[in-house]
Amino acid sequence: METIVRIGLDTSKSVFQLHGVDRLEQPVLRRKLKRSQVLAFFGRLPPVFVAMEACGASHYWARELRSLGHEVAMIPPQYVKPYVQRGKSDAADAEAICEAASRPKLRKNFVAVKSPEQQGAQMLTRVRTQFIGRRTQLANSIRGYAAEFGFTAPKGLSRLQQLLIDIRADATVPELAMELVEALATELARVDDQIATLDKKLMQLHRGNEMSRRLAAIPGIGPIGATLLSIKVIDARGFKSARNFAAWLGLTPKNHSTAGKNRLGVITRAGDEMLRSVLVAGATAVIGDLRRSGSRMWPWLKALIARKPPKLVAVALANKMARIAWKLMMSGERYRPIGNAVPMATPI
Repeated sequence: METIVRIGLDTSKSVFQLHGVDRLEQPVLRRKLKRSQVLAFFGRLPPVFVAMEACGASHYWARELRSLGHEVAMIPPQYVKPYVQRGKSDAADAEAICEAASRPKLRKNFVAVKSPEQQGAQMLTRVRTQFIGRRTQLANSIRGYAAEFGFTAPKGLSRLQQLLIDIRADATVPELAMELVEALATELARVDDQIATLDKKLMQLHRGNEMSRRLAAIPGIGPIGATLLSIKVIDARGFKSARNFAAWLGLTPKNHSTAGKNRLGVITRAGDEMLRSVLVAGATAVIGDLRRSGSRMWPWLKALIARKPPKLVAVALANKMARIAWKLMMSGERYRPIGNAVPMATPI
């Protein structure tokens, strides 16, 4: 076999496709392996550059291959797709991964390999989000079924208890309907307890992370946003500027310019959806606090609020928060309010 300098590895649940090239970029390896054969195969190879698409499971394989002495790179799937030739197959995907890994400009977009501890911390945030979604589903179900019997309540989870009290006190509600509402209420209480437990674990992560504590001082970030940033951004030096970091989060306008005409559209919404949504939610809380209390903070923000829609202002502020966070992650400094600005309340 010719000397292999680079391998594209297309991973899946049970079948792995390999595509390897030599120094002349000629294919010298096309092979399909079962999951149980992968580590044994790479264990017999001399150190080689291995590329794969970034996904949740790819971090495990990257760590295993690195332990065998190989250099591993993970490429975001959207950067691999342009190199897929006609047709879709595992072999075509592996070849496209191998080709994409050879592009010098793509190296700056390689995904950092996460440790098991970092993946566990990210799992905590995702599970918490799932439980919050489940709580919203249960609350909406209770409201919907209660409305069928003439009971309504104002918005907010805190108003559900009074709604349940009203339903229980009404003798006209059928026994079967009451049993089902009670089942939903019991499940809602259980999910609430789970979320409270996860919140405590999240706060423990936050207090034990020096970077997270520094980032939480930024208005609108809060412990959750700070913990997410410290978990998901493995190395801030991978971004050459604060704008690149904001673009990675999908908080910059989509560019569709041609013929010398500059056209900027909506934000790209690229990158991590959870992190972006937390930043925008935090920015919305800051704007609401500014309107209620009139705190002295960022004159440009007050001017923007006066002439732009609230959601647009929230995205602009989230962009600003992301840039400040990148600077603090790069420099190791602490957040310092400008002038005599009053620190504003931040969400948990």
